[in-house]
Amino acid sequence: MTILKRISMMIGLLLVTATMAFADAKTHRIAFHVDESDPKVMNMALNNVQNVSNYYAGKGEKVIIELVAYGPGLNMFVKGKSPVEDRISVMSMSIDDLKFSACGNTHRKMSEKAGKDVALIDGVGMAPSGVVRLVELQEQGYAYVRP
Repeated sequence: MTILKRISMMIGLLLVTATMAFADAKTHRIAFHVDESDPKVMNMALNNVQNVSNYYAGKGEKVIIELVAYGPGLNMFVKGKSPVEDRISVMSMSIDDLKFSACGNTHRKMSEKAGKDVALIDGVGMAPSGVVRLVELQEQGYAYVRP
């Protein structure tokens, strides 16, 4: 067997091994929720998100995270009012596969009470219902965490 064939076989074996290792990497799905207008709870939730992301990244594993806020917790996502607005903006850009979802029911009620549309932080999505969104995520296999 020529040296060129041996090198080709070794490269092929390395590629197959790397592909198998990548295919075996586990993907974690985690749903967090905040339903309190307490900055300590909001920061704890964001700390949990950051810690989970760092942990699985360190293991070379993928993690998909969604943080859902409803009720008084929606203040976490209100532009100009959120005590964690800067953190959310930074985390949105620095953590892949991180999604923030606001409860549409709560948002509608807040907007009605304010007499105008309540603006949310850029990058925050809207779910028709926060509780229903958490149920859907759990049905999709997400682990559920309440800080």
